[in-house]
Amino acid sequence: MNVYTTDKIRNVVLLGHGGSGKTSLVEAMAYLSGITSRMGKVSDGNTVSDYGKEEQKRQISISTSVIPVEWEGIKINILDTPGFFDFVGEVEEAVAAADAAIIVVSGKAGVEVGTEKAWEMCEKYKLPRFIFVTDMDVDNASFRQVVEDMTKSYGKKMAPFHLPIRENEKFVGYVNVITETGHRWQGKEVVDCEVPEYSKANLQLCKDTLMEAVAETSEEFMERYFGGETFSDAEIRAALRTNVIDGSIVPMTMGSSVLCQGIYTLLDDIVKYMPSPENKEVAGINLRTNEIFEANYDFSKTKSAYIFKTIVDPFIGKYSLVKICSGVLKVDDLIYNSDKDIEEKVSKLYVMQGSKPLEIKELHAGDIGAIAKLTAARTGDTLSTKATTVKYGKTEISTPYTYMRYKAKNKADIDKVSQSLQKMTHEDQTLKVVNDAENRQTLIYGMGDLHLEVIASKLANEYKVEIELSEPKVAFRETIRKTSDVEYKYKKQSGGHGQYGHVKMRFSPLDNLEKSFEFEQEVVGGAVPKNYFPAVEKGLQDSVQKGPLAAYPVVGVKAVLYDGSYHPVDSSEMAFKMATIQAFKKGFMEANPVLLEPIANIKVTVPDAYTGDVMGDLNKRRGRVLGMNPVSGKQIIEADIPMTGLFGYCTDLRSMTGGRGTYEYKFARYEQAPSDVQSKEVAARAAKVAEGSDD
Repeated sequence: MNVYTTDKIRNVVLLGHGGSGKTSLVEAMAYLSGITSRMGKVSDGNTVSDYGKEEQKRQISISTSVIPVEWEGIKINILDTPGFFDFVGEVEEAVAAADAAIIVVSGKAGVEVGTEKAWEMCEKYKLPRFIFVTDMDVDNASFRQVVEDMTKSYGKKMAPFHLPIRENEKFVGYVNVITETGHRWQGKEVVDCEVPEYSKANLQLCKDTLMEAVAETSEEFMERYFGGETFSDAEIRAALRTNVIDGSIVPMTMGSSVLCQGIYTLLDDIVKYMPSPENKEVAGINLRTNEIFEANYDFSKTKSAYIFKTIVDPFIGKYSLVKICSGVLKVDDLIYNSDKDIEEKVSKLYVMQGSKPLEIKELHAGDIGAIAKLTAARTGDTLSTKATTVKYGKTEISTPYTYMRYKAKNKADIDKVSQSLQKMTHEDQTLKVVNDAENRQTLIYGMGDLHLEVIASKLANEYKVEIELSEPKVAFRETIRKTSDVEYKYKKQSGGHGQYGHVKMRFSPLDNLEKSFEFEQEVVGGAVPKNYFPAVEKGLQDSVQKGPLAAYPVVGVKAVLYDGSYHPVDSSEMAFKMATIQAFKKGFMEANPVLLEPIANIKVTVPDAYTGDVMGDLNKRRGRVLGMNPVSGKQIIEADIPMTGLFGYCTDLRSMTGGRGTYEYKFARYEQAPSDVQSKEVAARAAKVAEGSDD
């Protein structure tokens, strides 16, 4: 592939609901630009951008892939993103690297929740955008309906650049709003035709809207517009480019990816109207001087780049995908990673074409490429030079809240599973692995059930290790509500030295539940010698690891050793430790033991229409709603909810709100569990003991 300068680069991210046709659109672009000799199909598993085994098996995009296409002397880096919400981390990485977006909407399905989320993301990152309506070859596809729905949701900035021409319910051509001309497809060729009568009224409306937008770009244009003058096509296009870049106009166009119709004009429009990186601002910190380093995609400044994504694939290896923020990155350059304090040589530079790396000599500011085998590099790291060390802010990635317990199916694979998951976390920032030693379980966090299912499947198919996913144990605690006074004599005689330890102890509740126990001794007259006090404390330490009630950690217990006895020969530290353990069990069970359950503070963000359903569901989960705050057309419902009520919440919330609801939570405190919850946990523990399992 050729080397392109900053002004000849367009970085465009494709966004939209799952199944709206993003991957098929990339396939049509790749075919038209000559990358492929025939168009692949998602259903056949042979598309350029969905190259992963999981993607081909499930027929959905799971990872973001970069497909650079060359069009009219311009390099368009297309970032094809997943549409399913479980893979939002991939979308966030791609959006951070893009300079513009195309929101893909199915003309058949219309505006969906994924369309809304794509729009919100463009607003957040201030990205200029196009709306491309696909599936126009399908009988019941309606461009007009999509235009009306988008205008209703987002105002008059929606501007159709093309209108469909239909004959006998078939999509046969389009009307260009700017030039007011009709065009038909004849095989692969486009021929001029008359504008159909039924389109003329709509064409006039759309043209007037565009002319108003053009007039507003300058006072001179405004005067000419009100004077009844017309603008030339060149003036219209130049003014519209300004409007598109500042977001005051969102062009709407349409086509059929399967028939490769409307794609040629879309590529033309990307070149004409979308911004190159040269006019964008980007700044980091110069770590040498502590001053702001204004990179602004200026090729004349010192080289710096940001790793926006990592590909770790057992088949194609590890690649760090970079966006060059300043300067020119060349083969054999020395680059310094300030995050890892390591300098490495760029032995080879690539541009990725899906899974296919193409070697390139250099990458200019604003371009997207890949560097292979950077050992320490991770997503979010900055690459620069030692002389001018730069650091850029990391991309904001969504926090995973859905988690499950996992176990290696084969015990011999435990280390291999751990290493494989470690590699996958380098690639996927929304995947988190936690070792919950307290409850003797390993947890895997993701963005939803589908995400976790895909991870398990990837481990099996690509890393050749299998894991079992199950419901996680909730971290209950045990404590006491009353006081007890017990004694226990540990006595064993088996020839020779025996074992003798005798303790009298009081147990009472502690106000501080942060502490597991507090030990005091009030022994008078040496009934228990001082040198056995540490053994008593050790016995307590062992006892609080697994409480007598349901084998959960114990908190908030005060233990006082006030009396006992010893044997000058048979007493030992072990004997006093064992006596303490038994005394603790007896005293704990006599002091009204209770289970404490973890309570989380949850914030659920939903559109107003769903608040009643969500609050009703929280109540069913024993949640207590604390209040509601309106934020830009949505409500944030705040509630306290037991952690047991959060299992499966992600799926239920999405189905209740049509995918529009989001939530976040954090641990708040422990509270006494209701008696039915306690009985259930105690019974479950008894059943496990009966089975001989203590897991």
